[in-house]
Amino acid sequence: MTSRTLLAPRLPSPLQEVADNRFERHGVRLLLKRDDLIHPDVIGNKWRKLVPNIEAAQGRPLVTFGGAYSNHLRATAAAGRLLGLPTTGVVRGEELADRPLNPSLARCAADGMRLHFVDRPTYRRKTEPETLAAILRAAGAEEAYVVPEGGSNGAAVHGCRPLGGELRGHADVVAVACGTGGTLAGLAAGLTAAQRALGIPVLRGGFLEGDVRNLQERAFGARTGSWSLDERFHFGGYARTTPELHAFAEDFEDRHGLPVERLYVAKLLYGLVTLAEEGAFARGTAIAAVVTGRPFPEG
Repeated sequence: MTSRTLLAPRLPSPLQEVADNRFERHGVRLLLKRDDLIHPDVIGNKWRKLVPNIEAAQGRPLVTFGGAYSNHLRATAAAGRLLGLPTTGVVRGEELADRPLNPSLARCAADGMRLHFVDRPTYRRKTEPETLAAILRAAGAEEAYVVPEGGSNGAAVHGCRPLGGELRGHADVVAVACGTGGTLAGLAAGLTAAQRALGIPVLRGGFLEGDVRNLQERAFGARTGSWSLDERFHFGGYARTTPELHAFAEDFEDRHGLPVERLYVAKLLYGLVTLAEEGAFARGTAIAAVVTGRPFPEG
């Protein structure tokens, strides 16, 4: 059996239209692409990015990277458990090694992932060949297949291209929250020429445009599809939130009965409401927001 069969995806993921007066009064339709329903453990864009990398690993152990609250680490650990593959997670922050595991890292460990903590300066240099080799030696993962932070590489971009294909003919604008950019890079390539993709970065820094372009060049040989970024809605950076964002997410949950993940999905939806109120979308526009995850229970 293949990893795709064993991980039993629900594809295509459902597309759900919601009635929201913050869009309707501007003549805009809002649809939710429920990628959070693809798989109970390997959720949303994590399934789309991980499966091609697992196939490329050809049964080798997996090693990957992330912060203390990384959705990607949890998804990799879950996939390893389900497929019987050893996994190692290289975690940013050497100081965390002597502290009790937070709920996110505890879930990784419960799923069988070995955790290896590195100091932040070393972590920042993890893509340099010598630094990467030293990290792998120290983690006992020299023979493992390396999945980059966030899962974004050429294989992952190809894995996300069908997401765009599933949305052909259903929306004029397809919006997605962006961490490392792989989902946007693949999504945009799968859409028609008449559609455009909009990325809402959840990290600050203004580097993501170059990263998405580089990912597309690696996967397809050139920038592909119509896509753009709006950098205004990171709320201070990755894993940062504010009372305003929490209040917005709670209100959206009350309106639509959808649990709203805070670090990605809430920022995406907040950005879309703001853009609609700014008149950024012409009347008659249909927007599909990709719901890439769901809240992780922290207690």
